Amino acid sequence: MINAESSAERTVAGPLRAAWGSRAEASALADVLLPPSTALPGFADPERWPPNALTRLASVLDLARSERGTPWPQPTASQYARFFRDGDGDRTDYETPVFDLDHRLTRAVLAALVSRDDDLLDEVADGVLLLCERSTWCWPAHEEHHRLRGAVVPDPDLPYLDLGAGVVAAQLAWLDHVLGDRLDVRWPGLRARVRREVRVRVLDPFTSRHDWHWLGLDGDVHNWCPWICGNVLVAALRLVDDPADRARIVADTVRAIDRYLAALPPDGSVDEGFEYWWNGACRALEALDLLEHATGGRLTAADVPVVRETVRFPRLMHLGGPWYVNLADARALPSGGQPWHVPQEWARRVGDRDVALHAAAQRSTAIPDTAELGRALRDLATPLPDHPAEPLVGSVWLPGTQVGLARATAGSTAGPTLVIKGGHNDENHNHNDVGSVIVAIDGVPVLVDAGRPTYTKQTFSADRYDIWTMQSSWHNVPEVRGTPQGTGRDHRARDVTVEDTADRFQVRLDLAPAYRVPALRSWWRTATLHRDRQRVTIEDSWDFADHGDSRSTLHYLLAGDVVRDGPGRLVVHPVSGARATLVAWNPSLASAALTVRELDDPLLRTVWGEKLTRLELRLPDPARGSLMIMVEVCA
Repeated sequence: MINAESSAERTVAGPLRAAWGSRAEASALADVLLPPSTALPGFADPERWPPNALTRLASVLDLARSERGTPWPQPTASQYARFFRDGDGDRTDYETPVFDLDHRLTRAVLAALVSRDDDLLDEVADGVLLLCERSTWCWPAHEEHHRLRGAVVPDPDLPYLDLGAGVVAAQLAWLDHVLGDRLDVRWPGLRARVRREVRVRVLDPFTSRHDWHWLGLDGDVHNWCPWICGNVLVAALRLVDDPADRARIVADTVRAIDRYLAALPPDGSVDEGFEYWWNGACRALEALDLLEHATGGRLTAADVPVVRETVRFPRLMHLGGPWYVNLADARALPSGGQPWHVPQEWARRVGDRDVALHAAAQRSTAIPDTAELGRALRDLATPLPDHPAEPLVGSVWLPGTQVGLARATAGSTAGPTLVIKGGHNDENHNHNDVGSVIVAIDGVPVLVDAGRPTYTKQTFSADRYDIWTMQSSWHNVPEVRGTPQGTGRDHRARDVTVEDTADRFQVRLDLAPAYRVPALRSWWRTATLHRDRQRVTIEDSWDFADHGDSRSTLHYLLAGDVVRDGPGRLVVHPVSGARATLVAWNPSLASAALTVRELDDPLLRTVWGEKLTRLELRLPDPARGSLMIMVEVCA
């Protein structure tokens, strides 16, 4: 366990400190940070919002008014204990009322902000005090007291700083920022209580402990780092009055976010995938935006290369319409409500017109009624442009994560789009999926990655890979002589080559290191988008040192209605809006079977419907061989 930040770590600068130098140190920040009253951007005056802001907020205001005076959601002890007691480690039973209360409080704040109605201000005070009286802001899945003492109830004397605690601290800071003066008049003493609770539950644990895993001091840094540190930054800027104390906390958040950005590859790609970009890189961008404001522009990251690159990532992962590449624990059909104003504004700052157009096209005309308060305020203050045509990328290869995407025609979803990944099996939110492919037709996935089901205790335990969606056997990769891919960084792709021409996009990689099969010399996978023929081919060729006793199988997971169309032919009718798709292979080289996987998890059903179908191509036994499948729109 790391007990303190090492002197070496203090001196090694990531991209932020390399750009900012001593300006990011506490001694310098103490002199330049704006005071708490102005350190957060001035969103408190609705009259200064863009003209359409109140229209965008209408449904949120209606819901807030309808909730006024009704019972508040309240998580219970029995719901909390379920995570520790139940065999499946249920998370949602407790987290649902927690999130419902947070969302209702945000709606009440927004309603009170645009109204002088004291009843709405009372609603805000009720929600704030409920949060202050709750024993813990940490979600049960993250608490450490059960591991340390076996307790199944929260321990207020052992506050754990996790995602949930950070979210609450930032929410309270933002509401203090926009409603503070009015709360002082009607609810004197409430703001002091807020400051006490945030200090005890969040700021003191952040400054007094250096063994938080999410700080990345052991070299393993992931999305928790900017997610938590960005929220700590908001709380410090607004709720800490002592200049030296504020500066120390802000400097610590800078060091941590710098560490996260340093862990991103130079191309700005995120191994956790599109959906987690919003709670990783996007959280870092939001924090950097606040830092620039709070320092009067002295700390700006617009010219930091990895920042400029990661702004591009969501656009590069777009398949078409609402569909995105869903590697790791992501969904191909995100739930919506992403803060697209963040990449839109950052794209404007870094001068990337295509990213700005893409983000603008994705923004919702209505503010989601589940938006976080800080994100809702920034969204309201950011003008909503006309929705232009989306500039779909023709092709991209991201060497940092070994992910490639190519479509038949740049700017159009028509026809096939190929996605392939190499990488390794120790990525953040990892699935065992080295060499996996996704093929979309007309922007809709047909050969798919299932994504992830609802999180439980098992999801982040030693039994993670007992979950079928995490296994290579349910991804579009081989099963080599009955052996699925192993877990760990050494299970990887090697000798990856990429060819991108006007006629084709091709990635070739050797998957052999991903399997614990001693006799396997090589397993080459070549995935090709033939632009000139509007076709995708995926060819596997293998070489063993012996003939072995078992055969290998190729797996392909299909979404939609799957119909046999003769030997070596399947027709897939995709789940929405795309043309029927032909999947074909030489039937003399492999015997085929179909396994239907009924979906009972709500997250999976929301994306794929009632089922997914796995095509299993059993390969001949010789030590060497090859097989190709073809995917194209039905003639």
